[in-house]
Amino acid sequence: MTRIELLYSKLVFRLNTEKRMATYRKLSSLLRNNFTLMEALSRIEKIESKGGTKPNEPFAILMREWQKNLERGQSFPEASRGWVPINETLLLTLGDVSKLSIALDNISRVTDGVEKIKRSILSAVAYPLFLLALTLGIIIMVGLYLVPPLREAAGTEIIWRGTAASLVWIADFSKDNWHLFVSGFIATILAVWFSLSNWSGKLRGVFDKLPPWSMYKVQSSVSWLISLSAMVAAGCTIPSAMKMLSDNSNKYLSDILESTLRFISNGDNLGVALANTKRGFPNEEIIGDLAIYADMNSFDQNLSKIANDYLDESVRRMESISSTFNSVGILLISIIIGWVVFGTFQMQDQITSALT
Repeated sequence: MTRIELLYSKLVFRLNTEKRMATYRKLSSLLRNNFTLMEALSRIEKIESKGGTKPNEPFAILMREWQKNLERGQSFPEASRGWVPINETLLLTLGDVSKLSIALDNISRVTDGVEKIKRSILSAVAYPLFLLALTLGIIIMVGLYLVPPLREAAGTEIIWRGTAASLVWIADFSKDNWHLFVSGFIATILAVWFSLSNWSGKLRGVFDKLPPWSMYKVQSSVSWLISLSAMVAAGCTIPSAMKMLSDNSNKYLSDILESTLRFISNGDNLGVALANTKRGFPNEEIIGDLAIYADMNSFDQNLSKIANDYLDESVRRMESISSTFNSVGILLISIIIGWVVFGTFQMQDQITSALT
């Protein structure tokens, strides 16, 4: 087996989230039915390789590599390290072989929740972003191709009035600066995208109230809360779980979790510590719930319920935001098109008046 095949198998396994979760569920089911870990991996390898007829299938290669690592004396988290995303490795480290099926189920639950909120956020952003790009394209096309022939027919003596004047002005600006339009639009998108996971601090807390940073805050908080509930359910303490999540998070989330940990180390419970960071993370209602339940029995069960309810609420919220953004985007496009059509008619009327 070549190194390229191994790298390709890792890439496919990481990118194909749906099949990766299906593989986890198969492995968990086999373990619950008293198969040993090696037997379970062997069974899945036979399925993926079509009984050995296609040994170079990425998921078949994966199963064999995991088996080889286990034969070298590695634990399952060590054997799978580098093959699975770091957050999944983190959850695997919380259980020994006897609890591996639970850890795999937790990974599926966490990943399914995170993917659900990602899909809802993508639907809220993608179409409005497309409409915004379309609006920019319409303005540039008007400046480059629609207005110049009309101005040429009108000559240089005419003085444009009303909507026609604004159309001519935007045409002149677009003609000379369309590349700035495009590069500025792309640069803004890239800067915002980079800031989502890398910008932290008190000022970021202000922007977290505005889209798209508010959407990213929801995604990060849902992912964090579901992961935390899975780790606590697996027997991990709140400080340990928060520390591990902080160490394996991006700068934005890590900054919030580290601030929270400092208050926890001073004796605050999870909800009070989150409130004391003054970041409003995840939101005031969740902070209040955590402050109440953190000192009660069965906190792991309550935390899981809070996480699941927050996921469902966030998905509904993103769907509502998506509907609003889509309506605003369609309205903006309609206004731009109406402005172009009305301005064109005014230009034609003013040209006709100037020639008569």
